[in-house]
Amino acid sequence: MTYRLHPSILREYDIRGICGETLWPADAFVLGWAFARVVAEAGGRRVAVGRDGRLSSPVLEAALAAGLRAGGAAVLPVGQGPTPLLYFAERSTEQVEGGIQVTGSHNPPDHNGFKIVLQGAPFFGADLLRLGQIAEGFDPAVLPEGFGAVWHGLAGGAGVDPILGDADGAGEGGEIFRRYIDALTAALEEAPAGPLAALRVGWDAGNGAAGPAIEALCARLPGEHHLLYTRVDGHFPHHHPDPTVEENLADLRSLVLSERLDFGVAFDGDGDRLGVIDGHGRVVWGDQLLLLFAADLLESHPGARILADVKTSQGVFDGIAALGGQPLMCETGHSWVKSRMKQAGALLAGEMTGHLFFADRYFGFDDALYAAVRLMAAVARQERSVADMLEAMPVWVNTPELRFAVPAARKAAVVAEVAARLRAEGADVVTIDGLRVRRADGWWLLRASNTQEMLVARAESADAAGLARLLAELDGQLAASGVARAGGH
Repeated sequence: MTYRLHPSILREYDIRGICGETLWPADAFVLGWAFARVVAEAGGRRVAVGRDGRLSSPVLEAALAAGLRAGGAAVLPVGQGPTPLLYFAERSTEQVEGGIQVTGSHNPPDHNGFKIVLQGAPFFGADLLRLGQIAEGFDPAVLPEGFGAVWHGLAGGAGVDPILGDADGAGEGGEIFRRYIDALTAALEEAPAGPLAALRVGWDAGNGAAGPAIEALCARLPGEHHLLYTRVDGHFPHHHPDPTVEENLADLRSLVLSERLDFGVAFDGDGDRLGVIDGHGRVVWGDQLLLLFAADLLESHPGARILADVKTSQGVFDGIAALGGQPLMCETGHSWVKSRMKQAGALLAGEMTGHLFFADRYFGFDDALYAAVRLMAAVARQERSVADMLEAMPVWVNTPELRFAVPAARKAAVVAEVAARLRAEGADVVTIDGLRVRRADGWWLLRASNTQEMLVARAESADAAGLARLLAELDGQLAASGVARAGGH
């Protein structure tokens, strides 16, 4: 028998689909069965499993756990919570060699999927392709006793008893949650108590999975805390949980301004991406946050290596160097950043999308709750507001991330064609992930999306006129390959 997953769900960084269209509980069972084999090959047996707050997550989690057990793995149920809680469970619990979070992250409510780790490392790219190949060999005829009926029920559209996911580690989830909150609060141990006690902070959970953890965390933090939308609700009734979209920060901005708070923090649906509003109501974007954290970290770790993705402002790379750090550039994508961070021995990393990674006194995975607490610590140590830190940063004029549709068969070819023309003219190009073209005016970026049938672009200059020239060059290169950027010249 050959089992067929929908070809669209195996992405570069995770597994993602639309529930009831491209992703089904039966898929979760088969993927669990396949991952159990991968873990066994690596010499392990036990897998931590968690879920976010989406309406489809409980049944997918139960089917996944049943599939893991059918494949011979033991399951540690972490329960509902942010993805960083799952990462924490996998990294900090003895005899746990892998982890899977059922999550749709920041995507629409009817989407869901799986983020996977194996032995403390992200499981992505070629790993996911191989997992899909193993899944193709699934044969229900060889399932252990009792699981055949579960499989046939799932294949026929029925659910699965959640006890199949809870039996191996009942009661451990609560202890892991408590240890996680302890680890978050430990981020304040080296910060001065007086300034911490004076902080007034807003928190917007966006009805995502981080809500209960934020409540537990804020109950233990010094200072004054104002919380929004911490009740987990997969309908996301107040706003979509994506802090990289400014309109989703409107309620947090209103809270910060009306209550005259020092700053506010917002989270995506599974709590691994952070958005920040300063005391004046301005957005602090992901790469600006990285520079803010770098300034704090380099005081105690001079010369530290700090990693940023190719979409990051040149001002951030220059700022890290000016502070005495070693700035490094890497591919876009949280899985790539985590892998490159470990290879380089970097203590801090970040990307434009608000994923922030601390290997200084933490595990090196992306955890927006931990980053929020480190922001409190940085403000207290620096004795400067987030607004003051933002105003001290170099001012560059840049575009947001520009995304435009290109057929799958053309997106990589367009980048290759542009690269060939740039090589022919001897242009200064960084090819770590797509093309980052450096000019006297600044730089522009063109890369193929790893997750969608799109090209992604960005440009940055010291002034608006320089930015216009860069965008004109980008649009000219696209036109030469028969592509028009929406909103371009």
